[in-house]
Amino acid sequence: MIQIPLPPKALIGMVHAGALPGTPGNTAAVEELVRLAVQEAWVLAEGGCDGILVENMHDLPYLRREVGPEVVAAMTAICTAVRQATTLPCGVQVLAGANEAALAVALAAGLDFIRAEAFVFGHVADEGWMDACAGPLLRYRRQIGADRIAVWTDVKKKHSAHAVTADVSLAETVKAAEFFGADGVIVTGEATGREAAAADLAAARAATKLPVVVGSGVTVENAAAMLSHADALIVGSALKAGGQWSGPMELARVQAVARAVAAAR
Repeated sequence: MIQIPLPPKALIGMVHAGALPGTPGNTAAVEELVRLAVQEAWVLAEGGCDGILVENMHDLPYLRREVGPEVVAAMTAICTAVRQATTLPCGVQVLAGANEAALAVALAAGLDFIRAEAFVFGHVADEGWMDACAGPLLRYRRQIGADRIAVWTDVKKKHSAHAVTADVSLAETVKAAEFFGADGVIVTGEATGREAAAADLAAARAATKLPVVVGSGVTVENAAAMLSHADALIVGSALKAGGQWSGPMELARVQAVARAVAAAR
């Protein structure tokens, strides 16, 4: 297991990069996207976060598994700037399920981890069928010399249908992820901003020695309850104006969540 230099019960804040070149929502040059991402990273660091996760969430609608070189290049520029702007551990996710691209970005930018989708067991996502990728992904990590970069993977992830694996519990999915070489597992609610179920967190915690991370729905009010089972929280929406992931980052909101996490420790 590759460990990330995070404190116990860590708070990881999301940097939602603006829509990248070639995507329908793109309106800004790469230089402006970099500036805005660094600005968000500064707010997260000043507000008390322990780590940062950069994600291309504005690239709607998402591609499935494969993104263009323009996306990889832009994410590398953004992540490199974020990495240089703060001393906090940093990770990256490239939607949707572009896990090899994320590893390439992380290696080039000097990041510590990636957030991966569909590591074990297939599922139907918004973008279509996502097959499991652990075998090819970890071979690719070895091939490019990125063995120091941790892979945290969602299990029974949000925005997805899992009927095809309805007979496989979340706990068994967690065990499979550990068996196949994941470095951490991420538990979410049904969608962005939706709270992860306490029973799911407890089941994941009992099933593995890997870090268990909450990947959606964390608020000031529920942070302590989440941390009774989890090792880290990934937070996005609660740090933004109005609690909306697409809103501007607010320092006061970051500080409030950071205080809740500190109290829970």
